[in-house]
Amino acid sequence: MKKFSTSWNGYDKLEVNRFVSEVAKEYESMLNNLKKRDLEIQDLKQKLIQYQNMENTLNKALLVAEDASNQIKKVARDESKAIVEDAKRNASRIVGEALRKAEKLEADGENLRKRIVIFKRRFRSIVETELEAIDQIEEDY
Repeated sequence: MKKFSTSWNGYDKLEVNRFVSEVAKEYESMLNNLKKRDLEIQDLKQKLIQYQNMENTLNKALLVAEDASNQIKKVARDESKAIVEDAKRNASRIVGEALRKAEKLEADGENLRKRIVIFKRRFRSIVETELEAIDQIEEDY
């Protein structure tokens, strides 16, 4: 607390005026600082809102990207399952066809063996008949 000297009419006017002037300057300085800080607070609030909006946007984008990633993974899994199933079907078909061809070749081979045996018998029979005919000719002469 400031003490003023007294003069014959009360306090010294010059001292009081100086003090009031100092208080006014100090008050003005504090008021300017408050206004400046209010502006900074407003600016920081606006920036905070912008950053919160950016955060929300990034969170939404992250969720969309995560969802897209999950969908891509699901599609890839489904495609791989379809490819594997198709490959299994093709493999089964190929194996089945190979077995049928092998069975057919085996049957054809068996038929050929039978025909060879029949041919040998007929040929032997013909040869024997011809040999008998030759023997008969020799006997007749």
